[in-house]
Amino acid sequence: MKDLKRWMDENRKFVLVDVREPSEYQINRLVGSKLIPLGDLPKRVHELDSADEIVVHCHFGGRSAKAVQFLNKAGFKKVKNLAGGIDAWSVEVDPACPRYS
Repeated sequence: MKDLKRWMDENRKFVLVDVREPSEYQINRLVGSKLIPLGDLPKRVHELDSADEIVVHCHFGGRSAKAVQFLNKAGFKKVKNLAGGIDAWSVEVDPACPRYS
């Protein structure tokens, strides 16, 4: 969590992928994130570059963990899961980011 915030503050080059559903993305989102719902990932994986450093997130971390597994199997080596998801981000980093259930 803190690493992602630091990367953002340092303008580090990485791709932030949000694997939640569009309705969740409308509630809150991390600046610069690319929405690719988990169910769409297999047919949209070509939109990502395996050479990029990628951070994947969802609501709590479960769907993003599945996305990381999928991407690893597809040959992506520099992929990280944002443990705790956007909910933990709202609690630990940005309280202005709305929480939902």
